[in-house]
Amino acid sequence: MCGISGIYLFDPKAVVDIHQLKRMTDTIRHRGPDDEGYLLIDRAAGKACSFSGPQSTDEARQLCPLLSAPASASLGLGFRRLSTLELSQAGHQPMHDEALGLSVTFNGEIYNYQELLRELTALGYGFTGHSDTEVILKAYHHWGDACVDHFIGMWAFVIWDQKKQRLFISRDRFGIKPFYYAKTDKGLFWGSEMKQFLDLPIDKSLNYPMIWRSMKINSLLVYGEETFWKGIRALKPGHNMIVSDREITTHAYYEIDTAAFGKSGLSFEKAVETYRGLFEDSLSLHLRSDVEIAASLSGGMDSSAIVCSAHRQSGHGMRTFSSFYSDDPALDERKWIDLIVGQTGSQPYYVSPGAQDAWDWLDKVTYYNDLPTRAGYTSQWAVMHSVREQGIKVLLSGQGSDELFAGYRHSAYRYFADQIRSGRFGILQKELRDYLSGDKPGTMGAKLGKVLLSALLPESSLYKLEFSHYRFEPFNRDFIEQARTAASGGILGQIHDIKGSRLDNFLFNMLHSTSIQTLLHLEDRMSSANSVESRVPFLDHRLVDFAFSLPAEYKIKPPMHKYIHREAMKEIVPREIYERRDKGIFSSPFFSTWMRGPLKPYIEEIVHSSEFRRRNLWNLPVIHRKWKEYLSGKQAPAEMLFNVLAQEIWFRRFCDNK
Repeated sequence: MCGISGIYLFDPKAVVDIHQLKRMTDTIRHRGPDDEGYLLIDRAAGKACSFSGPQSTDEARQLCPLLSAPASASLGLGFRRLSTLELSQAGHQPMHDEALGLSVTFNGEIYNYQELLRELTALGYGFTGHSDTEVILKAYHHWGDACVDHFIGMWAFVIWDQKKQRLFISRDRFGIKPFYYAKTDKGLFWGSEMKQFLDLPIDKSLNYPMIWRSMKINSLLVYGEETFWKGIRALKPGHNMIVSDREITTHAYYEIDTAAFGKSGLSFEKAVETYRGLFEDSLSLHLRSDVEIAASLSGGMDSSAIVCSAHRQSGHGMRTFSSFYSDDPALDERKWIDLIVGQTGSQPYYVSPGAQDAWDWLDKVTYYNDLPTRAGYTSQWAVMHSVREQGIKVLLSGQGSDELFAGYRHSAYRYFADQIRSGRFGILQKELRDYLSGDKPGTMGAKLGKVLLSALLPESSLYKLEFSHYRFEPFNRDFIEQARTAASGGILGQIHDIKGSRLDNFLFNMLHSTSIQTLLHLEDRMSSANSVESRVPFLDHRLVDFAFSLPAEYKIKPPMHKYIHREAMKEIVPREIYERRDKGIFSSPFFSTWMRGPLKPYIEEIVHSSEFRRRNLWNLPVIHRKWKEYLSGKQAPAEMLFNVLAQEIWFRRFCDNK
């Protein structure tokens, strides 16, 4: 994990403001505390000069002068490095190859770099080291734009091609690594985090539709190209951008093949074998590092599969990091985690954040996120901070499995809807009975209603219903009217209704438009704030493509979710983990105890403050009424109340400069 920054001026005779470039790069020093570097390029003359900074390595400072004003340079690249591969100067960035006329800054990992290095060496390319950064440069020189089709990994990189006089920019298939940009009449700025742009001469007016959308639908903090600022855009996952002269174009290089949904044709036994092989290969690639790798461990199937499979491959345990809440036994996973630790000989580290920790971290987490946070941040922040304190730089995470193999409860409603739509009523009756066994009558009726709605409504309508039924409208009428007027494509413009099963529709949107984009954003920011690189083995594109080729019955076998994943890991994880059915989405005591108890004075100070009132955006009577209902113990949307708090903290941090 690293951080990048850059300035491209349309006029090739213009000169980059190195103070702007330095500030942009300094802002993300947390992403790369090990090294610092700059490259200034005179595009017209074809000259490139490398510079060091105060936090560059000793070797870099010996080889490169400190950053100083150029006589002429219309392109500037900045870089902050977290060293995990090729720890020597051979991995220093920005990297410039004079002979090839190519320069690059790169954030991420190309996990199959060893195979590509051997392939490119056989084709006649020479290498000064074994970094994946150099592999990217040589791969681009050989395959051109199609180089990204050869990469397995996570990335956001910028290549300057002196011969073609253009920038080639790419972001990985699923948006694991971030890339933002801002265009002005004079040029293009880019970086790894939105906060890098806030001192630049760009449009920083607020994007009301995006703010409204994220409040109404919890998992839409990240939405396509939009951000909370009108002038800052995100390069979409699976897209390349080309900048030539004043022309900027983007195009998709990777899309999930919806025509192949459910058409693998494999028997279940063969599918299990194939999936296990793909997962183990992905994990093997993700374990490549020149520094120690640890894992987050929650006690669920996904993180357990990672730790147990890593143990099978390496023959030894690893350091694991977990959180629990001493004031809520329901959120204590240690008995499950201990099973994994005992089987693998891993060394566990536990953190137990409290209410005061959560409050003390809230503003800091908001700053590093660039966005309002969500209530589960306490566990993630506590774990990442513990990882950093132990000197670990790389952490494995289980993100992505739920989106691939139907881990969320809403997946089951789509699965049963498909049974209804296909007329498989005999199977439906049996499987519904298995799924609903043990439910109370009221809960059973609600689930049956959701199954019926899933059979009747398009995905976009379902999504809106599911994520709005327990919410209220926190914004006032003026704000809503402005947001609705400015919204392009409506509040759910990017929820896709695609051909295929209801389950495939749901999982496609979770991966493509909703859940995973926000989760990956939070994963990147929480880890990078603590100078940790988070790796996600389940989001190897080969695994993703395979998962979507499987029929629904391979993913759900009521009452079991993630059926094929469980069966593939049956002999790898402890039996108790394989049989476990009570693992849900990890939460925190925010809603159950903290907001009514130790955090109540802090929250009341905010929602009754003059700043909150003068914001002139909030629906104050409704917010105050819902807060009182929540405090009195009535059923109230506590999650939405927290989101109001988080949004107000964001306003104060990024709009009021507090």
